Amino acid sequence: MTILNVQDGVLMLAFPGWERLMVGRAGYSVAVSAVDSVEVLPGWSSEILGWRSGMVISGLRKLGTFRHPDGTRRLVSMTRGLPLLRIRMRDREVGAGFDELLVSHPEAVGLASKLDTLARS
Repeated sequence: MTILNVQDGVLMLAFPGWERLMVGRAGYSVAVSAVDSVEVLPGWSSEILGWRSGMVISGLRKLGTFRHPDGTRRLVSMTRGLPLLRIRMRDREVGAGFDELLVSHPEAVGLASKLDTLARS
């Protein structure tokens, strides 16, 4: 499972084992100041994510990078049954190449609160 951590003003994602093959990277980090907004969704997002580089197991797991037809670029690690963090970046440059992160995590509510507090300070 993707590891999400917020420490010293930096949001870090780590993709262990086979996940790094699907995402094409071992990790991702960005300054919390690059975060524009954080939203917690109760679960899986069924919206159209766009063209992908990665893996989709229908109804269970989405993992990789997705580009929506409108140009939105997303880094995605979604798992059915877990709350979902939608983290929007101020812009693609400060978001290290991504406009949005979609990450399932069992402690999404607590992480969203922490991120939101740090991003606003």
